[in-house]
Amino acid sequence: METRVAVIAIIVENPDAVEQINYLLHSHSDEIIGRMGVPYRQKGVSIISIAIDAPQNTINTLAGSIGKLPGVSAKTLYSNIMVHSVPDAENNV
Repeated sequence: METRVAVIAIIVENPDAVEQINYLLHSHSDEIIGRMGVPYRQKGVSIISIAIDAPQNTINTLAGSIGKLPGVSAKTLYSNIMVHSVPDAENNV
């Protein structure tokens, strides 16, 4: 399976969407490399940055699902490096 490294930038203007965002991110926790959240209280927004290594369609689906939430914007930046993952012999994956 081919994976890509990407960064998903998320701007949250609706605090009620945070629970849904966390649920979506948790469902991809095995693929997320790291996460940084910065509340910008003066402007009433939160900025979240997600580093992820996953198949491109998985990244697109996650970013699209997050971006469809009311009061939330998401954009993705991809690395040009594509990695062919080696199947896990123990799990036959």
